[in-house]
Amino acid sequence: MKVENIKGIGTKTVQILNDNNIYTSIDLLEYYPFRYNVLKRSNIKELSDGDKIIIDGKIETIPIINYFGRNKNKLTFKFSTQSFLLNIVIFNRAYLKPKLNIGNIITVIGKYDKLHNCIYASEIRFDKLSDDIKIEPIYHSIGSISSNMIRKYISNINDIEVIEYIPEYLKEQYKLISKKEAIKYIHNPESKYKLKQALAYLKYEELFLFMLKINYLKNNKENKIGLRRNVDRSDVDNFINSLPFELSFDQKKAVDNIYNDLLEEKRMNRLIQGDVGSGKTIVAIIALYINYLSGYQGALMAPLEVLAQQHYQTLIKIFEKYNIKIRLLIGSLKQKEKKEIYEELKSKNIDIIIGTHALFSKAVIYNNLGLVITDEQHRFGVNQRSNLKNKGVTPDILYLSATPIPRTYALTIYGDMDISNIKTLPNGRKEIITYLKKYSEIKDVLNIMFNEIKLNHQIFVVAPIIEEDEENTNENVEKLEIEMNKAFGKICKIGILHGKMSSKDKEKIMNDFKENKLSILISTTVIEVGVDIKNATCIAIFDAYRFGLSQLHQLRGRVGRNNLQGYCILVSDKEAKRLEIMTETSDGFKISEEDFKLRGSGDLFGVKQSGDMSFKVANIKEDYNILLRAKEDTINILNNIDNYINLKKVLSNSVNQD
Repeated sequence: MKVENIKGIGTKTVQILNDNNIYTSIDLLEYYPFRYNVLKRSNIKELSDGDKIIIDGKIETIPIINYFGRNKNKLTFKFSTQSFLLNIVIFNRAYLKPKLNIGNIITVIGKYDKLHNCIYASEIRFDKLSDDIKIEPIYHSIGSISSNMIRKYISNINDIEVIEYIPEYLKEQYKLISKKEAIKYIHNPESKYKLKQALAYLKYEELFLFMLKINYLKNNKENKIGLRRNVDRSDVDNFINSLPFELSFDQKKAVDNIYNDLLEEKRMNRLIQGDVGSGKTIVAIIALYINYLSGYQGALMAPLEVLAQQHYQTLIKIFEKYNIKIRLLIGSLKQKEKKEIYEELKSKNIDIIIGTHALFSKAVIYNNLGLVITDEQHRFGVNQRSNLKNKGVTPDILYLSATPIPRTYALTIYGDMDISNIKTLPNGRKEIITYLKKYSEIKDVLNIMFNEIKLNHQIFVVAPIIEEDEENTNENVEKLEIEMNKAFGKICKIGILHGKMSSKDKEKIMNDFKENKLSILISTTVIEVGVDIKNATCIAIFDAYRFGLSQLHQLRGRVGRNNLQGYCILVSDKEAKRLEIMTETSDGFKISEEDFKLRGSGDLFGVKQSGDMSFKVANIKEDYNILLRAKEDTINILNNIDNYINLKKVLSNSVNQD
């Protein structure tokens, strides 16, 4: 059933869903919650200061609104439970005042300030809590479609028609419920037990299908047929020698691997794992040059437009003395410009194309594509390979990843690939000095920042991504903007950047920062991936405990990208022992090992469920044992694939004999 046929979904909503690859009721049903609210009345007597609180009661006073800052407001009133009279504070919800009448029964969700007998509310609901525990799914919003709207649309899907991929004998072996039940309970869990059953099924299915494709690709003999190339190594060496810097030992080794792969008869499928700032990009550029010398087109895909633009500028600069035609294809281009690029690609008037996933849309037809490189957070999926093969294209594939993962995990997840590691930093780079500071030491943090501003250096300030129901319970971009303006507003310019801004506004802020028109950029983790500002020497990360070690290492990699000394300041009053490793090593491989060891399964009802590799529910760290079982199970099934019609279709449709 198409989404336009679901009750309550109008034309505009259909367009937003389609833009996010949600076309059918199944697509929507497979848009899983990223976490859950467990709605159970709190016992105030058992709460400590700062704990989350969920409580219902009666409004006792008329709400008062105070306005401050830029379009900000604070709404306050008194509220009584059966035995307590509490102050309620909620920010930026002035529009709620007409509904908050004395005597009304409401439910308040927020953070308990025991000392001031106050609740800093993140949400107010206009109903009484049920005496039973209610488990409520929370979805990432899709454009302007909120979590509540998604929940409503999913509840309006009556007939669930699903395909069971897991063979019956495996479902019995692992005591799994049916897929239909799993989808029902993931969106509407009747109990914690039912939710755990749903997650058990969906995690196994996701990892099972993933490993089925990986093992198929690994075994597929056709996949080994490569392109014919004849490139003189001296031409490659001359290009490398013309660069304004010398390659590190690991970079040279990676180039050797790629050169040998490209000249072999079998098809290249290689992963370059390189620490942040290790110089993966120049290795990719050399690969594109080797590909160009052999007469083929090359494509470099980045996950974000800002990164694609950054790569484009880098390639234009490095190849300025060469007659190599380079173009940029991103979604924000005008249709006329896109059509020109489509024609140039088709007629081989482009040698290297750089862009986002738009590079593999239906409108794009390559003339002679020989190499595809995907940068950061992307595993070039079998579906995308299939799209290329349907166009008669079987290019060599190179992946770049700045998130190193331990060898045992790499062998499983990247079992169909060859792996090159870049551990040595480029010549001239200084190791970033990392400090761990408590909020009581904020003067030290500001002094370090002030010293960098005096040197005309630039600074990133990072806040955690705060979901709607966590508003104002932690540091966020808006609060930090106020604090940074108090400290530095008179001596420098400050900008903010976050995911809810328009592409145009994001681009302007990033360009202003690149051009040193802003000294401080306050941001969420949208700057995590690949943003390269040579003059940025300091990054201050607030509420650092909310990030994984590998993510902190990624963020730290935004500074120290030249010969200047870089500084990373982690500000946190929690989890000091875990964060301490960041001050002890800059080795991303060591940090990833620790990250895998330390990050347990977490609180099922408080931790984001999406994992690595763009899995919807599975997480390779938490679910590694499931991954290993799926690996063995799919190896056995591939030996008898003709007995499993649905699985054979999966391989046929998504891999297309690739």
